[in-house]
Amino acid sequence: MSTTAELLKGAAELFPDEVVTEAHVRHFDLPFGAGRFALITLDNGLDHTKPTTFGPASLANLNTAVDQVEKEAAEGTIVGAGVTGKPFIFAVGADLKGVELLTRHEDALAIGKGGHEVFKRLAGLAVPTFAYYNGAAMGGGVEVGLHCTYRTVSKAIPAFSLPEVFLGLVPGWGGCALLPNLIGADKAVSVIIENSLNQNKQLKGQQVFDLGIADAIFEGADFLEQSLIWTAQVLKGDIAVERPTIDRGEAWDQAVAKGRFIADGKVHGAAPAAYRALDIIAAAKNGDLQQGFDAEDQALADLIMGGELRSGIYAFNLVQKRGKRPAGAPDKNLARPVTKVGVVGAGLMASQLALLFLRRLEVPVVLTDIDQARVDKGVGYVHAEIDKLLGKGRINQDKANRLKALVTGVLDKAEGFSDADFVIEAVFEEIGVKQQVFAEVEAVAPAHAILATNTSSLSVSEMASKLKHPERVVGFHFFNPVAILPLLEIVRGEQTDDASLATAFAVAKKLKKTAVLVKDAPAFVVNRILTRFMGEIQNVIDEGTPVEVAEKAVEPLGLPMSPLVLLELVGPAIGLHVSETLNRAFPDRFTVSPNLAAVVKAGKRGFYVYDSGKPELDPEVAALLQQGDSVLTEEQVRARVLDAVAQEIGLMLEEGVVAEAQDIDLCLITGAGWPFHLGGITPYLDREGVSERVNGKKFLAPGVASVPA
Repeated sequence: MSTTAELLKGAAELFPDEVVTEAHVRHFDLPFGAGRFALITLDNGLDHTKPTTFGPASLANLNTAVDQVEKEAAEGTIVGAGVTGKPFIFAVGADLKGVELLTRHEDALAIGKGGHEVFKRLAGLAVPTFAYYNGAAMGGGVEVGLHCTYRTVSKAIPAFSLPEVFLGLVPGWGGCALLPNLIGADKAVSVIIENSLNQNKQLKGQQVFDLGIADAIFEGADFLEQSLIWTAQVLKGDIAVERPTIDRGEAWDQAVAKGRFIADGKVHGAAPAAYRALDIIAAAKNGDLQQGFDAEDQALADLIMGGELRSGIYAFNLVQKRGKRPAGAPDKNLARPVTKVGVVGAGLMASQLALLFLRRLEVPVVLTDIDQARVDKGVGYVHAEIDKLLGKGRINQDKANRLKALVTGVLDKAEGFSDADFVIEAVFEEIGVKQQVFAEVEAVAPAHAILATNTSSLSVSEMASKLKHPERVVGFHFFNPVAILPLLEIVRGEQTDDASLATAFAVAKKLKKTAVLVKDAPAFVVNRILTRFMGEIQNVIDEGTPVEVAEKAVEPLGLPMSPLVLLELVGPAIGLHVSETLNRAFPDRFTVSPNLAAVVKAGKRGFYVYDSGKPELDPEVAALLQQGDSVLTEEQVRARVLDAVAQEIGLMLEEGVVAEAQDIDLCLITGAGWPFHLGGITPYLDREGVSERVNGKKFLAPGVASVPA
């Protein structure tokens, strides 16, 4: 048995639940008399929607297939060898289910070495090798192809990426060393660092070709056939693959510096993966691939045993699994059909909601408001957005016409809502106004219609309390921008029945939103946590800490934006309103900042001006600020803010606002853009010792977002 086979056999014992990928060798007589060709097909035997991954047993199967091909190449019975995947999927990288179970550094190191040893054998064959990216390719799936001599890609590929940095790893089976040596450091940094930190941005087939990762691109329908024809032409010398000379001078160093700037802007030095990847890319400048592979092995092992990866996998599982099977959701069979939607209001938020319902449900949507001008403006917004989709080629003219015909606006609620199955209000955030709206809707809507509120902080139960049928009222809290942020907090009022709740969840699924069941508690989940978080930032500023110190103190959290930039995005008036709501509910913990109130009263849209191209404290806001003389350090501010957040989350879990801490993290990731490398917030609080300091215990069990005990 070879050293590689022994290594993989030992590692396989650590992955008992691996979905094993087979590697089947087939042979073809290439056209034009080019000779006999061996093709390895990766296939895990499941249906074509299930991804093909690499665990130790899967790598061992590929290794065995390479044994056969290597023998044939040495005997001269084949002229080349290739690798492809099952229909629609090439391969999507390492089996993370097993990786998160590893408890020893040496085992993690073995996984890195095992992948390298197998993939390197493709580069070492006595004949040219080809990778045919026929479908989704990520991580190790991309890397196995990078070890080949040539690559083709399908135009139909929906997703191609090296997402490891996004999860807290590095491309550890050749990506960091090989990609910059293939396409140059600048392009490699974009793929490995920038795309990963940009919410795991995926490449399409054409982009893969344009970057130079693939040497040829073909239509999806006859992709393999065309790839084999192209292969024959390459082997016969009829096609010469030319690649640009790689700039190994100052341009390489500039690319790495650009990557560090991007990483600093996203994670502020708080997460190591991006920086480890950049170190390897920097060292790859000399072209010593084995040195790069060895560095990848060490980085991979170190990061596998670190908290960032565990949090990244935890976050990934939250979004991909828990987010699609919401905890506490009622039986889906109770859901009623929704064939028409009513929207009360025609402002920006209401218009965004109308567009979303229209595009996802493709049913009639009717808006109402207090005057015709507002109604016309709302319908006009939806029409304009449909025209933008048409202009970008995302829908055709027929669909654009059909969607436009489905959206209408009326002044009379009786006319608009008499046959609506689902009516959502998005009017002024004042309880009396919303109660009046619901009373008017209840009087004209069918008895089965769901009455949904997009309130961000008000009590759903109180809103429904004066209705004849409060059981059909449900909270349906979206996050702005509606089209981008996935979270939908579904709030069960005191009298909301199962059928109404089931219908709400069914609609959320059709809207392609991540739905989380939330108790009817002040500000629900995201706004309550963010308001406590922001409240402490405002408190320390009010007490005397300079604005820049308070802002910089939380940079290690790697949040998508600083607290005061977030306040500007939300709107100071809305932030003030939510803090006032929570102050009334919990006056001992939530304060109302007099400085924030002054900023709102002055009509300021935020704390900053951007005249220099970067945020600087607005002199007019600076003149408004009234501060005390208590000045804290960055470390003191950060400790105070994190303690407050940990306390609030502990209280929310005691109150049963959500089922578990996992739902808190899911909400923050999908509703507030908190980074994957933190796993939301609770893994970070656990890892930093804040949870135990404040609440006397960790939020998550050992092994959940951490190395198993």
